[in-house]
Parts: sequence; C-alpha cells; structure tokens
Amino acid sequence: MAEIGRAAKAIRALLLLSTLLEARAQDAAPAPTFNRDVAPILFQHCSACHRPGQVAPFSLLTYGDVRKRTRQILGMVESRQMPPWKPEPDHGEFEGENRLRDDEIALLRRWVEEGGAEGEARDLPPVPEHPEGWNFGEPDLVVTVPEPYMVSSEERNTYRAFVIPLNLPEDKYVRAFQFRPSNPRVVHHALMYLDTTGEYRRMDEAEAGPGFTAPALTSIFSGGCLGVWNPGCKILPFGEGMAKEIRKNSDLVLHVHYYATGKPERDQSSVGFWFAKEAPRRKVDAVILNDQQIRIPAGAKSARLMGTVKMPADADVIGIGPHAHYLAREVRVWAKTPDGREVPMIWIKDWDFEKQGEYRFKKALRLPKDTEIRMLWVYDNSADNPRNPSNPPRNVEYGIRSEDEMARLLLRIAPDRPEDLLKFHFALRIIKRD
Repeated sequence: MAEIGRAAKAIRALLLLSTLLEARAQDAAPAPTFNRDVAPILFQHCSACHRPGQVAPFSLLTYGDVRKRTRQILGMVESRQMPPWKPEPDHGEFEGENRLRDDEIALLRRWVEEGGAEGEARDLPPVPEHPEGWNFGEPDLVVTVPEPYMVSSEERNTYRAFVIPLNLPEDKYVRAFQFRPSNPRVVHHALMYLDTTGEYRRMDEAEAGPGFTAPALTSIFSGGCLGVWNPGCKILPFGEGMAKEIRKNSDLVLHVHYYATGKPERDQSSVGFWFAKEAPRRKVDAVILNDQQIRIPAGAKSARLMGTVKMPADADVIGIGPHAHYLAREVRVWAKTPDGREVPMIWIKDWDFEKQGEYRFKKALRLPKDTEIRMLWVYDNSADNPRNPSNPPRNVEYGIRSEDEMARLLLRIAPDRPEDLLKFHFALRIIKRD
C-alpha cells in the first residue's frame, strides 16, 4: 500500500509539473496575431463561402472583417457550428474534410482573449484564390436553365425544380460534372437528377413561369441521381476507369433550394459535363435507400428508426449522402460484412437540415456481397426542438414537404460487374426494419 501511495504522489507531481511547464510555455510564446496566426486558419477553412459574392452573409478576408466579429466567430467555431462540417471523426474519411483541430480553436480563443492584435503586415499570407470558372478545364457540354428565375425577396426558403433537355445524340459516359449557380448569394444547395420518361418536362410545362414547384418531385428518377451541390464543395471526378452512363433521351432535373436576401434576386444556373472517351471499366451510379415507414408521434423526444439492407453483389462504395428534414437529430450508417467485420460509414450527431450534402470517401469502401448496410435515424418531435416546424408538435409521417420527414440515404457505388447495377437499384429498396 505504501508503494501505491508513493506512486500516486509521483503521478500527481508529474501532472502538476506538466501543467506548470505548459503554462510557462504559453507565457513565453508571443501573443498570437491575426496576420501570422489567425488569417491562415480562416483563409483555409472559411474563405470558400465567406468572401464577396458568395452565400455567407459577410466576408472574412481582412482584419477589419474579422475584428468586429471576434466573439461571434469564436462562439461558432467552439460550438462546431462553423465550419459546417457535420460528420464525426473516425466514422468515414472524406475528401475535402473541413474541420478545425482542437489546437486551432484554442489558438483562436487565445487570440480573442489577448486582445485580437493585427500583427505585422509582412506576416499576412496571400488571400487564397478560388477559381470562378470550370474546375476541370472547358466542359464537353454546358447546359443552362432555359429562363432566369427571380427569387422572392420575402420568402426565406424557396424550392424550385427546373428541367433541361440534354439532347444528346447518343448515350454518353460522364466522368465529371459541375453545378454553377449564376448567383451564389441565393443558392443554398442543388440536387441533380436524370429523367428519361419526360414526366418532369410535362410538370414543368404545366406550371407557369420558369420551373415548377419542387415538392412535386415524388417519383423515382428513371435516370438516377447525378449528385448534390452545396456552397464551398468541389464535386470531384469519378475514379480512374469509372463513369456514369447518361442515356441520350435524358433530361436533367435541377432541384434548387434558394435563400432570400431581402431583395429580388435573379439566378440562371448551369451544369457542365466532362465525358469519358470510351466506355468505362466500371459504371458508377447513385442508389437511393428510402425508408418510407416513418411514424413519429407528437411529443416524442427521441424517436428511433433502424433499418438494414443487404448488398446483392460485390461493389466499391465511393460516396454517401444522408437526407432528412427538421426533426432529425442524428444519423449513423455502418456496414457489417459477412465475416462479422464492422465498417463505419458516416455518423452525424447534430443533424442540421441546412447543412447536408454528399460526401466522397478518400478511399472507396470495398464491400462484398451480402454485406449489411445498417442505418439509425433519431428524431425529436417535441416542443423543445427549436427547429420543429409545427407548434404545437403534430404526428409526423413520411413526406417530401419540409414539415414531413424522411430517412433517405444516397450511396454512390461502383459494382464489379456493370450488369449488377440493376440489382442494386432493386435490392436496396427493400429495407428491413430492426
């Protein structure tokens, strides 16, 4: 017992010494400055959106921009609301990860607490360049919404769908694509689908004005999902030898979420396509898992929905994109292989309807046939949920309106055999409830 007591005292002494040394090191270090210490962090993590002409409400490119908002910025980064990167670490490794490290947040806090000095001009790094044009050179095809759309100055959120006939002379294979809003200040996000039936073209023609009311998007899209765009994201090309097939009779359907700025705004977005020169070795497609068996009682604070689907063939999963509405609080997806191995795919503990998109894995997840994809969704339909669109809360079921709910998961897959794609589209619709 005496030896244990001496060991405990030694450990406490070492911890005290470590704390004193850390405090002395901080005292000895020069006070952080904006130009030397803070600007590199903000330029890397914030400038894609917080610059003139973009969707963020203010710029963070100069000392003056930042100095008048120091407490606001610190509060947002300490709460992890900004940068808007939702996936948890160690549950999927994604391209373009935009998460501040703990030491970067600590440095920002110290800068604010020690006066927020500007520092020497020579220490300021160059303002980062964000290309305004096409990311991968001139596209092989550029299509644009046929008519400009005027965004309401009063309605905070507007959802509008636009149909663009592609008029392809033959079937094509897309290796990369890019969505470009003409007015980035008002475009919150965009979903891109393909339709080969003409159904959505008829919907567009039946409604006056450019496009049509987005909640009319109820059918499964015959040509699949092309992708998701949100501010600051860079949609990457598919991997070497991979491409998505687009049939020659396809229409592109854009589902756009607009923000109001307080004045009328005009937008006429475009999409660019880069085609593969030959048929790919592996076809890529987005498969939608859509659990429509949602019943969330009014007042339920932690309603859980669990579902499982089974992989019908061997495939690589190269991307993932959960989708839900305002009641969702958490989503977690993982895989369980036939040999019992668990593969984390994505976990968002603080779901935010305003911050969702598709995430591309740094390294494709290799999942064999009969792997189970497991999904957990948690909803808060209580009056304590500040995002609840119903006051008082009401019983909520599956639906496409924002006041309804969804549990939808996009998986971008590349099967070993192209003929297996159809199997995935049918098999992954069958969700087994746990």
